[in-house]
Amino acid sequence: MAAPHSVVRRLRRRHRYVSIDLSDKLSGALAPFLIVVVGLSLLLLMIAFRSVAIPLKATAGFLLSVGAAFGATVAVFQWGWLADPLGVPSEGPLASFVPIIVMSVLFGLAMDYEVFLVSAMREDYLRHHDARRAVLGGVRSTARLVTSAAVIMIAVFVSFLFSRDPDIMPIAFALAFGVLVDAFLVRLTLVPAVMALLGDRAWRLPRRLDRVLPHVDVEGGGPYATDDAAGPGPSSADSRLAGAVTR
Repeated sequence: MAAPHSVVRRLRRRHRYVSIDLSDKLSGALAPFLIVVVGLSLLLLMIAFRSVAIPLKATAGFLLSVGAAFGATVAVFQWGWLADPLGVPSEGPLASFVPIIVMSVLFGLAMDYEVFLVSAMREDYLRHHDARRAVLGGVRSTARLVTSAAVIMIAVFVSFLFSRDPDIMPIAFALAFGVLVDAFLVRLTLVPAVMALLGDRAWRLPRRLDRVLPHVDVEGGGPYATDDAAGPGPSSADSRLAGAVTR
């Protein structure tokens, strides 16, 4: 019969091997996960907004937010910057599951803010085809809501920092910092600036892609024509309906 200490030693060794295998699996799945997520977001945003520049800009902003979140988390929980004021219980390598969780949650929030902001710009642009006016109108109508949503999410994630759990604190800190950067630096600052610089080019889609990609009316903007030659205006069905109501 094996001694108790030898059994404990064997269990610890097996647990260590399982942890190493799990870390290797998660590390190997991180790059394919990022490629699939980014690829699908590019395709869906291209279909929704009929543009190439907007999906590329949205993806670049998401990668910037993720990079900032990971950099700040490593600085605090591995290098020890501001570890004492934040009450970090221990410093060391982050758990292997932290990057995937942070990327998944932050991607959903970042794309929500992006779609909400750019949809308002697109709605204005389809009315008058003035790119600069569309940027101003979209930011004016959505800035308060995006700010409120971001502040709420930051407060929720910050509340988890008080748990003092070494596994939860890095995730909470990364998400809080990532949402802060994404909402206020990327979506409400860089996105309007890039859209203003691009002007009408932000809403262009090559004809080959336009023929291949399906047409999806995300915002229910059917009354406004998306063809530049036709210009914005009510559809024939809406005109008939308006005439019937008038009569």
